[in-house]
Amino acid sequence: MLDLRPVGYVIGLTLTALGLAMVLPLVVDIGEGRDHWHVFAQSSILTCLIGGLVAGACRNGVGEGLTIRQTFLLTTGVWVVLPLFGALPFMLGATGLDFTDAVFEAMSGLTTTGSTVVTGLDTLPKGILLWRGIMQWLGGVGIIVVAMVFLPELRVGGMQLFRAEAFDTMGKILPRATEIASRISVIYLGMTIACMMAYVLTGMTPFDATVHALTTVSTGGMANYDASFDALPPAAEYVAVFFMILSALPFVRFVQLIAGTAKPLLGDPQVRGFFITILCIVGVLTAWQFLQRAQLTEETFREVLFNVVSIITGTGYSSDNYMLWGPFAVSIFFFTGLIGGCAGSTSCSIKIFRYQLLFASIRVQLARIRAPHGIFTPRYAGKTVGDDVLNSVMSFFVFFTVSLGLIAVLLGMTGLDFTTAISGAATALGNIGPGLGDTIGPAGNFSTLNDTAKWILTAAMLVGRLELLVVYALFTVSFWRI
Repeated sequence: MLDLRPVGYVIGLTLTALGLAMVLPLVVDIGEGRDHWHVFAQSSILTCLIGGLVAGACRNGVGEGLTIRQTFLLTTGVWVVLPLFGALPFMLGATGLDFTDAVFEAMSGLTTTGSTVVTGLDTLPKGILLWRGIMQWLGGVGIIVVAMVFLPELRVGGMQLFRAEAFDTMGKILPRATEIASRISVIYLGMTIACMMAYVLTGMTPFDATVHALTTVSTGGMANYDASFDALPPAAEYVAVFFMILSALPFVRFVQLIAGTAKPLLGDPQVRGFFITILCIVGVLTAWQFLQRAQLTEETFREVLFNVVSIITGTGYSSDNYMLWGPFAVSIFFFTGLIGGCAGSTSCSIKIFRYQLLFASIRVQLARIRAPHGIFTPRYAGKTVGDDVLNSVMSFFVFFTVSLGLIAVLLGMTGLDFTTAISGAATALGNIGPGLGDTIGPAGNFSTLNDTAKWILTAAMLVGRLELLVVYALFTVSFWRI
């Protein structure tokens, strides 16, 4: 029989940590002189109480490791439970969101998607704005740990390729997760502080710099203003670009860099592929803007660079309404969001390494057609790639494509137009942030969508953040078979 106590224990602890994190916006609201602080006091007490009770009740079942089934349940369970409690300040606070909108906003925050149903951000209490940033920051470091500890163990989407680099966690998930999380958290915190200081130097207020640093390093993209980065100093866009790119690189490489070796970072094929992809897309769109405007200015280049990096990393900031750049540019942005950053980073979507493995497999198949008797094997980073990895990657692509189509159809059935439905499905499943069109595009948000569409998108954000198969496995009969 499946023992749920280890799963409940970890979920209880993470829930308690979430409740303690609510103290920070509570303090900010007290300092601001508003009576809004009681919202976070109530939410924090309730969250800590329930989390503590669950952890205490399950403590006697904690062992040295987790089974595969327990790992699947834990990974999904954390991202299901935390948004329910993270939604409390949105329901009780100044935003006054109903249950559907509050859960949507919390799921978007903790999955670092960045889509929002909140309007009037400019006038909200600072505590609420900080809470949105904290949720994304926690979700960012959480997904790094999941990507480096759990997904290689679960052999999801080809992530077993990085098992050796994920500190050899086989059979030691809970103890090693603690060690990995501590190393990553130090680097993650250091990057956040550096980003905050850089933002302050551009002229941002300390509060804006803090919140935007939280949502930049997490590649989450929730801003303090309805106009996103268009309301901030232009120089801040360059700072954001630098840290969005940095956060989209494999964090294990930073651990190795601090240990004294830069060779793994410089020699990582997905890092090279990521930079080449950005350069190509920025170059193409910059040339397109030049042809459209018959001139090239620093502002034009900055807008292209910022928005391309924001979309490819899944951050979702915007500094301009690129829906006005023409159909060609809009198409480029749609497919850019489906690329993503590197595995083991805070970025989302399909990820660069999967495209590289796909192309490697295609090259091998073409070679076999030309020379049927030849022996050809796909390679990655100079090493032969096993069939288990390739099959896992191909399965991921199939599941992603089918899921994208299914979600788009379901959204269309709720009454959404084609552009909103397909881009909404892509932005939720890829955890990108803004969609396309006038409704959910860079100049809009998701507040006007019907409740059914919001629940579909909420589920899609969860599935996409956990690499699809982690969630889908729970709906198979064989998973629950004793």
